[in-house]
Amino acid sequence: MSHEPDAPRVRLLIVDDHPLVREGLRSRLQAIAWLEVVGEAGSAREALELIPQLHPGLVLMDVGMREINGIELTRLLAQRHPAVAVLVLSMYDNPEYVQQAMQAGARGYVLKDAPSADIIAAIEAVCAGGTFLSPSVSKRLFRGQAPKPLVSHRESEILACLADGLSSKQIAERLDLSVRTVETHRQNIKRKLGIEGQAELIKYAVEHGRRYREDEG
Repeated sequence: MSHEPDAPRVRLLIVDDHPLVREGLRSRLQAIAWLEVVGEAGSAREALELIPQLHPGLVLMDVGMREINGIELTRLLAQRHPAVAVLVLSMYDNPEYVQQAMQAGARGYVLKDAPSADIIAAIEAVCAGGTFLSPSVSKRLFRGQAPKPLVSHRESEILACLADGLSSKQIAERLDLSVRTVETHRQNIKRKLGIEGQAELIKYAVEHGRRYREDEG
């Protein structure tokens, strides 16, 4: 877990129009020491009322709400509360939904049936200033294409180093990081890209290394 132990707790608002879903999410997340679920909203309108009162740093919201859907609410939050990060929760892995959500300002897109570890990883990534896509979503979104995936600047540096054939120890020395931190970044990259093994990660880095070297420079 990459959250710093002395950092303030992340304030999170859950937005979903199904009470049982909200209850389930709260029960999955409230045991996490560095996370504080400050409230729940059953609609976009309620969320817009609660955010100025509760001051969440992160909103975890359903994409398929009635009246104002999650994508439109994401767009409104980007305009009215740009400091609040949005992580979209959805039943659908349709690439069109994903692209609409990210274009509206979402920082991540996670499937509702994802394991708790994925949801927690998504929250960590977003709170650290990065982005996150569920692995199956990432695979569908990038299948048959070679767009730049949603990785952070540091992760781009890691990929560029991997493309140069460096080991984790060598990457740590080049970027002035600990080996453990490099390994954590490698795991996060694999999760975001839907990559399962180290060999596949190296293969991806070599095939797409040029764009990451450009980012690094």
